Amino acid sequence: MTVFAVEYTYDTRTDLRDEVRPEHRRYLSGLHVAGILLASGPYTAPAEGLSAQPDGALLLVRADDADHVARLLDQDPFQLHGVVAARTVRPWLPVFGPWA
Repeated sequence: MTVFAVEYTYDTRTDLRDEVRPEHRRYLSGLHVAGILLASGPYTAPAEGLSAQPDGALLLVRADDADHVARLLDQDPFQLHGVVAARTVRPWLPVFGPWA
């Protein structure tokens, strides 16, 4: 199986994000328990002197192909409720670390 790096860019409505977050985390927790989601988390504030990036998150997902990843994440409550404004799915080849 391939590891995919998925980047979420969030909609600017932080109130909606806060409302849906518990449901989103329950969904991702199920993927993690199943061994599909390897890691995930939001981006933090940029370091001083770096340009600000849109709010978003990085998810590492193990799947057969990018279409499978997209189908899984189409069911993420953040996606279903419009919290995700944009999503990219890219194959990632870990060379070092626990997923290499």
